Amino acid sequence: MKKKVCIIFQIHQPFRLKRYRFFDIGNDHYYFDDLQDEEIFRRATEESYIPALEMLKEQIEATNGAFKVAFSISGTALDQMEMYAPDMIDRLLDLHKAGEVEFLGEPHAHGLSSLFFDKGEFRSQIKRHASKIQLMFGKRPSVFRNSDLIFDDSIAETLVDLGFKGVITEGAEQLLGWKSPNFLYESAAKPGLNLILRNQRFTEDITKNFGRQDWADFPLTADKFASWLASTPEDEELITLDMSLDTLGLAQPAHTGIFDFFRALPKYILDSGLEFVTPSGALDTLKPKDQLVVSEAISWSEKEKNTLSWLGNVLQKEAFAKLEQWSERTRLVGDRSILQDWLYLQSSDHFLYMSTMNSDAWRFSPYDSAYDAFSNYMNVLSDFLLRVEAQYPSSIENEELAALLTTIRNQDEKISQLQKELKKKKSSVK
Repeated sequence: MKKKVCIIFQIHQPFRLKRYRFFDIGNDHYYFDDLQDEEIFRRATEESYIPALEMLKEQIEATNGAFKVAFSISGTALDQMEMYAPDMIDRLLDLHKAGEVEFLGEPHAHGLSSLFFDKGEFRSQIKRHASKIQLMFGKRPSVFRNSDLIFDDSIAETLVDLGFKGVITEGAEQLLGWKSPNFLYESAAKPGLNLILRNQRFTEDITKNFGRQDWADFPLTADKFASWLASTPEDEELITLDMSLDTLGLAQPAHTGIFDFFRALPKYILDSGLEFVTPSGALDTLKPKDQLVVSEAISWSEKEKNTLSWLGNVLQKEAFAKLEQWSERTRLVGDRSILQDWLYLQSSDHFLYMSTMNSDAWRFSPYDSAYDAFSNYMNVLSDFLLRVEAQYPSSIENEELAALLTTIRNQDEKISQLQKELKKKKSSVK
């Protein structure tokens, strides 16, 4: 059997917060910096997303479908796509029609709800995202990729309950020990849920080292990279490269030659005797090499591959605790504007901006410091929670509130049904 190469591109953009002062609490209920979001999304579209999607389509056609690829698109990115660059949806549909392209499942907000003790919010967001993917691209996801590749055994249980057959996560050293990431594995907590592990070394040779002139292997060419993949031990079956699509054009600007590299890569990989596969294709053709226990959450972040980039200091932990504390109550709310804000406030980016441990956080953060990010976020969250409290006072227990809302919704349905019957009878009398 040929060695398989699985390439996954993440597309994610958060809804960034505008500067929100303490004195705005209770007075201003709009939190987002639309101008900044639009500017960043349009720049990403022009310099990265559109040229990358066009190049990928060219390669699918040039290889008669032998080149395959998968996308993990966050719900917030899909929402911004509809607002700022709807033609990008057409490009993704064109790509989907051109060959074997898979769209993966995610939590809609690209947040940290998978780390809540109660998985209700996590489940709700996965269902919302899956419905949107099915609506836009015609197929419900069967393979899951969590925000920033976060995964542990408690997440596995939720994914199996929701019908996923596989998950993409990091090939972290603390998980694998002496084992290779270049195999399909299986969750020990939930046998039947297969684990596809990102190959950190090969991925970061592209995402981090490609443009580095002080790198020993600079310049990285497509034939050199393909030869590295082909020279991995013969029995290793699956090499997974997982990166943000904006690696092409933004993280690695066009002048570095990154588009030419990807334009040439499929041919050299196929000529080396390897083949491309989607995540679902890998699950259909490979058997798990072993079971893995993931008792502590792993991610793709930093050398430690844990969750400290988002939950590593007291600021982040306090903000996370507040979100988790209000999760169940907010989810009960039927107000669409509150639910939308709730989703957008959960993106993991807001927590990354508060990081004092992640060495790359400064590249993405619009704030001067981690404390500025925390202060702005908590001001917004305070106003948001006042809105929730105004509609559903915390003096009412969640169970009591749920029962009341269910009664109200049932009554609404009954009234609607009676109105239809009345209208029907009036029509028959005439």
